Amino acid sequence: MGGTQPTEEYLSNTEDSHDEGRRDFIYYATAGAGAVGVGAAVWPLINQMNPSADVLALASIRVDVSGLDEGTQITVLWQGKPVFIRRRTVEEIEEARAVALSDLQDPIARNENIAGEVDATDANRALDEAGEWLVQMGVCTHLGCVPLGNAGDFGGWFCPCHGSHYDTAGRIRRGPAPTNLPIPPAAFVDDGTIELG
Repeated sequence: MGGTQPTEEYLSNTEDSHDEGRRDFIYYATAGAGAVGVGAAVWPLINQMNPSADVLALASIRVDVSGLDEGTQITVLWQGKPVFIRRRTVEEIEEARAVALSDLQDPIARNENIAGEVDATDANRALDEAGEWLVQMGVCTHLGCVPLGNAGDFGGWFCPCHGSHYDTAGRIRRGPAPTNLPIPPAAFVDDGTIELG
């Protein structure tokens, strides 16, 4: 007798290990296909959260303010919300600067152009050093109504919905509104143009 024949036990162990290898491959292939399927299903859901092209186009706008006279304001839409751009008079500036911080309901400037939480002084809310230009969101911080300009007990803005009174620097002085009108990112790009965003 020349060679030895493999025993039944050896053949059985070889088949078991071959079956285990095939089973492991099937598990890994199924898991990989499942992961790809989940990724393909989830990607559109994640992608829809990106801003659309029309929103990105409104991320920043330029506003011509060269024709705005002292004591007047314009309202523009930026990112779907009204923004008040006011060219204040000397009297409005002086009135706003005469207010003590202790008289304010909200002592924080809420100005996105200044890092951190700074005091709500008129200088920290105005767009320029002279204080002539004031740019702020035109939405009452109480429930989102649009305040009326040149109105209210403090000569600034008055919200007719629930009676919030803002002064000439857009700071809440009386009523249910919890905070000052926020100031969006804004800057002069030339003498007669303000860029929002």
